[in-house]
Amino acid sequence: MNIVILGLSITSSWGNGHATTFRGLVRELNNLEHQVLFLERDVPWYAGNRDLPDPDYCQTALYTSLDDLKQRFTEQVQEADMVIVGSYVPQGVEVGDWVVKTAQGIKAFYDIDTPVTLAKLEREDYEYLHPDLIPKYDLYLSFTGGPTLRVLEKEYGSPKARPLYCSFDPGLYYPELTEIKWDLGYLGTYSDDRQPPLEKLMLDAARQWKDGRFIVAGPQYPESIDWPRNTQHIHHLPPAEHRHFYNSQRFTQNITRADMIKTGYSPSVRLFEAAACCTPIISDHWEGLEKFFKIGEEILISCSAKDTLKYLREICKSERKMIGERARKKVLANHTAAHRAQELISYAEELMTVSN
Repeated sequence: MNIVILGLSITSSWGNGHATTFRGLVRELNNLEHQVLFLERDVPWYAGNRDLPDPDYCQTALYTSLDDLKQRFTEQVQEADMVIVGSYVPQGVEVGDWVVKTAQGIKAFYDIDTPVTLAKLEREDYEYLHPDLIPKYDLYLSFTGGPTLRVLEKEYGSPKARPLYCSFDPGLYYPELTEIKWDLGYLGTYSDDRQPPLEKLMLDAARQWKDGRFIVAGPQYPESIDWPRNTQHIHHLPPAEHRHFYNSQRFTQNITRADMIKTGYSPSVRLFEAAACCTPIISDHWEGLEKFFKIGEEILISCSAKDTLKYLREICKSERKMIGERARKKVLANHTAAHRAQELISYAEELMTVSN
């Protein structure tokens, strides 16, 4: 297939989870011998932080405006077998409207932020998607599964809403022997809704356990945050350092965005990456989590600092290793980027069979 993707970014992972998702998906599509053109809006905050400016598994092009996009890439969009527009693409409504009118192949929307998108639609905030556009996309690919798919079809008129969850690259995430530096670590960009549970589940545990070693990695944390003395904070950690980060922890903390907890069935890529490294995960709870991991066997649930400390202090090394190994086995069997590429192509083939 000849595929065009208009996404937030593939060249820069700075402050977003889209780039690593697109990199894995596009690389595996290329491995399946599909041709991909990735179109990305050239914006200053990514221009200064491009950690993969020229991927070797796809053609990448930057455009400066909607007019520039139309002038240079109308032919490619017209001729593609499938055109995918991602969430949070600048001027996403205008881009999507142009794609559904221009593309002759399959037209798909890939929502890497489904719960946030639905919350925006409820507020009539049409930053990158308008309700009128949803029925015009042949396929709505969603990072969120479960009941949300029925909502997209029945309430918003999507002809076909299907899950295309986040994934990980087993060539990048795996266990390695390294010095354990921290008892518990967390990797994530700051957000107002994630900070209270981070305080409750992790930072309060750090304050109560003075001998524990903790770390938070991620950008945009306010200077006003009162970090515990035994908690290190580092700014942006590039994807190339994520594996070492996970392998340097006894346990890793997972914190879920409020909209994703409300919607459920929204696994984070951090869950799969940490699991692939055999690092046991201590997570908050959300509906559908058990669809991805067996609670108590492959993932640990915390509702308080007390819960977190119990895991950190009472789980022995052998049990910790078993939890990590079971989680790794699960994600290798179900959640690699290769799985996602095959799922995407199967959805496309299903649509092509129906149209023929």
